[in-house]
This record gives sequence, C-alpha cells and structure tokens, in this order.
Amino acid sequence: MIETERLLLRPHTLDDYGALCEILQDPQAMYAYEHALPDWEAREWLERQIARQEKFGYSPWAVILKESGRLIGQCGLSWQETDREDELEIGYLLNRAYWHKGYAAEAAIACRDYAFDVLGQERVCSIIRDNNLSSQVVARRMGMKPERTFVKHYYGMEMPHIIFTVHRNER
Repeated sequence: MIETERLLLRPHTLDDYGALCEILQDPQAMYAYEHALPDWEAREWLERQIARQEKFGYSPWAVILKESGRLIGQCGLSWQETDREDELEIGYLLNRAYWHKGYAAEAAIACRDYAFDVLGQERVCSIIRDNNLSSQVVARRMGMKPERTFVKHYYGMEMPHIIFTVHRNER
C-alpha cells in the first residue's frame, strides 16, 4: 500500500467493481477512450488489474480517499504497448466528482516515486491522448515532458497519443 497526504493506493479487489463502474461507465470520465464500458468489459478491466498485481507485484491500484475511505479512482503502473516497445506507464483515471482537486497528480507522483525508489526503474511514461489536456497537466506535474507521438488503434479507431516521460534524475 502507498500512502500520500490525502490518499491510499492499494491493490484492487473484486469488491471494487461497483465503485470502479461509476468511473468506467461514465461517458465523460471515459472520453479519452471514446466510450463507456459495458458491465462485462468493466469486469474484465478489474480482473486485468488484479492479474497484473499478481504477476508483477504492481498494477493500476485503487485510489482511496483517506478522509472517507471511498474509492475515487485508480492510478498505478502497467506495461503498455507502444509503436516501438513496451513502456512502463503511470496511468490514472478518477471519478469525475474528484477531478481538479489535485488527487490525480498526488497519486501519480507517488507512483512515479515507487517506480524509481522501489522498482529501480530509470524511466517511466504516461501515454495520453493528444486531446486530453487535463491528463497532460498531471503528467507535467510529475515532471514529465512530451517525448514523441504515435497512433494507437483502439476499437477500430486511430487515436493520436503523446508519450510523456520522466527519468529518475529529472524528478
């Protein structure tokens, strides 16, 4: 478990399904994916995070607001395919009720530090849609800079993305 001033980050459990669906099934929260997820796909999403945790010892974790104990999103590390190679990515996705309060940056910075200090990584990235300006702000708050662009193919759509990166000695 990772603890910040206001948040706890912990591995997901199947009990997180309802709170996670509030995010994954919200079309506005999922605008970068171009669609909200149906029940079966939200369940697969959650099971994928649990499997990543079991395989790697880290994953996109549940983000818990300490003051209430409520799951407000997910943030963490996962290997993502890019145009060149797999990259260790810090991803973040929050319930809209908690946007613009600094929670995403607080959680993401904790994950960045975990990647460097615990996992010994030299570099991490965030892969962000070119039109997702809020997520780009979070990446910059982690000390990341745009490195390159590439096009992801998702659900038959071509989606331009920017890879933001930070190296251990740049934070």
